[in-house]
Amino acid sequence: MRYNRLGRTALTVSELSFGAAPLGSVYGVFAEQEGIDAVHAALDHGINFFDVSPYYGATTAETALGRALRGVDRDHYLLATKVGRYGAAEFDFSAERVKGSVTESLDRLGTDHLDLIQCHDIEFGSLDRIVEETVPALRELQQEGLVRYVGITGYPLPVLGYVAARTPVDSVLSYCRHTLHDRRLAGWKNRFATYGTGVINASPLAMGALTARGAPDWHPGSAELHERCAAAAELCRAAGVDLAKLALQFSVSTTHAATTLVGTHEPDEVRRNVAWVAEPMDRELLIRVEACLEPVRDRGWTSGRAALRAKRGRA
Repeated sequence: MRYNRLGRTALTVSELSFGAAPLGSVYGVFAEQEGIDAVHAALDHGINFFDVSPYYGATTAETALGRALRGVDRDHYLLATKVGRYGAAEFDFSAERVKGSVTESLDRLGTDHLDLIQCHDIEFGSLDRIVEETVPALRELQQEGLVRYVGITGYPLPVLGYVAARTPVDSVLSYCRHTLHDRRLAGWKNRFATYGTGVINASPLAMGALTARGAPDWHPGSAELHERCAAAAELCRAAGVDLAKLALQFSVSTTHAATTLVGTHEPDEVRRNVAWVAEPMDRELLIRVEACLEPVRDRGWTSGRAALRAKRGRA
């Protein structure tokens, strides 16, 4: 396992990190002990950065992760969670709420401090409020020793860039933006470096789209994207390779981000991912898969207030 410094922070993170969203049954029901075993497998294989949110499973992911880490030396892992998003359409970035949210998360996670606290999916809130109220409120908690660093997360890269340019943030978490089909995060490398902001690359499998199983029903991608990903999966299957393996290898080996965040609740999957990252990538297969995905290259989806309004209009 390789380790990198996260921006200008003192955090040294494993190149592969653990996304705990599946511990909230976001990708299907699982046995709690299986999730606990997955966390322990991650620790055993050198993964030291764990990311969660009260939004995942309506706080159940935080609770499950806290149970899994109970008894583990606090110096052996780095813990990140989020504030601001609490439901599919429930957002509150007020100073009062985010401060309370941190206290609640600390209790669920069974710890006295967080290594990183992040404003969750900021495109759904007022960006000016996040700059002027939310981040300053979290900096107050930093002064109190409850959190070590403050970051932001979201899907639209211009939104992350807007906030990072207007208030110092220690990290940005960008998801589905450095994958086999979407490379746009790379274009923001220099800008975030100028700000001194560390980068976390999340969801290299495009929230399940770049897997043999395919995307879940709630996935926001277009039908064409899903069709192309399915074709890429079949191409890999014919070559005796799992599309998820190629996707993970590509993201980890080519990213400028300090860590690549992968969600899982299965210990065998953790061990498999670590092994995959250590293996050389099939370059010839990569060329064929890239050609297959070319028609949907750098095509994503809308995320934020406009998307929420549109969803409500269709309901």
